[in-house]
Amino acid sequence: MKTPEEIVFLFDCDNTLLDNDRVQCDLRTHLEREFGTANRDRYWEIFEALRTELGYADYLGALQRYRLDATSDPRLLQMSAFLLDYPFAARLYPGVLDVIKYLGRHGPTVVLSDGDVVFQPRKIQRSGLWQAVEGRVLIYVHKERMLGDVERRYPARRYVMVDDKLRILAAMKNVMGERLTTVFPRQGHYALDPNNIATYPAADLMVEHIGDLIHCDLPASLDAIRAGHTEKRSP
Repeated sequence: MKTPEEIVFLFDCDNTLLDNDRVQCDLRTHLEREFGTANRDRYWEIFEALRTELGYADYLGALQRYRLDATSDPRLLQMSAFLLDYPFAARLYPGVLDVIKYLGRHGPTVVLSDGDVVFQPRKIQRSGLWQAVEGRVLIYVHKERMLGDVERRYPARRYVMVDDKLRILAAMKNVMGERLTTVFPRQGHYALDPNNIATYPAADLMVEHIGDLIHCDLPASLDAIRAGHTEKRSP
């Protein structure tokens, strides 16, 4: 059994460490240029339907389904190559690697992501994130439902979760309580959606950009948050 760490830092990938909105924009442009507007729209229709069905984004799975309607189109091979060879390292948010290194001085850093078992690991590897966290990568279908497994793999007294989705942060906080500090970077379309902001409770900490974490004394902030929770529990 592993000796528990004092603190473990958990990072979502898409739109938290990596600008996935820009990746999607590039993919849309590529699809329109190579396949035309109608086929671009058909791919995204399949993509969204599959995401609803599975609960996570499956780019290659959507391509497989798209293929059923275009079995004789050799350009599909080029489309898969675009996805697998995409320069994800160029889409990391500014300061991400510095933030991971900085927080790594205080405890293990872990990428905790949702996604499929082929494209999502490929994305994390090609972006340099896999190496940055020294291979500490967990990918689930619904990560907020797998917190017991996360704790078994990386036991700690306290956790920090950095995620652009307030829904995920709230769900994790509901399970882990005061052992978890939630950090919300306001970047990406989910984070800026006013409906999400109105629907879910605020995170413990908010930053405008993930790179801002390098400039704040996060360990001191965690102690202050912890002290505040203790005071609230006192009679």
